[in-house]
Amino acid sequence: MATGVRIALPEGYAAFVVPRSGLAAKHGISIVNSPGTVDAGYRGEIKVSLINTDIRSAYDVAVGDRIAQLIVMPVTRATFIPVEELPDSVRGEGGFGSTGYQAGSHSPSAGQAND
Repeated sequence: MATGVRIALPEGYAAFVVPRSGLAAKHGISIVNSPGTVDAGYRGEIKVSLINTDIRSAYDVAVGDRIAQLIVMPVTRATFIPVEELPDSVRGEGGFGSTGYQAGSHSPSAGQAND
C-alpha cells in the first residue's frame, strides 16, 4: 500500500516499518514483512504490505488512516570474523521455540531464558 511518504535517512541510520498494535488487536491487521526495513540509501516511497488475519471481517483503509509506525534507529555496522569454533553460551544451539513454554504445561529448564 502506497503511503505517499518519502524520507532521506542519514548514513548510519535505518527505519523499521512496524504494525500498529490497535489495528492488530482490534481488526487483525498486521504487516506481511514486519519489520520492513528502510536503509539510508533508499529514496523511494515507503510502501506497507498489509495483511488481514481476521477471516470473518474485511477492513477498509482510507486515505489518511494510520496503518503503520516508523521507528528510526542508529545502526551499527558489524565486522564478521571467520572462526573455527564459537564460544559456549547458556542457550547453546537451541533454535526456534527452544526457550519458550506454554503456561501450565511444564516449566522452563533451569538457566534458560524465556523468549
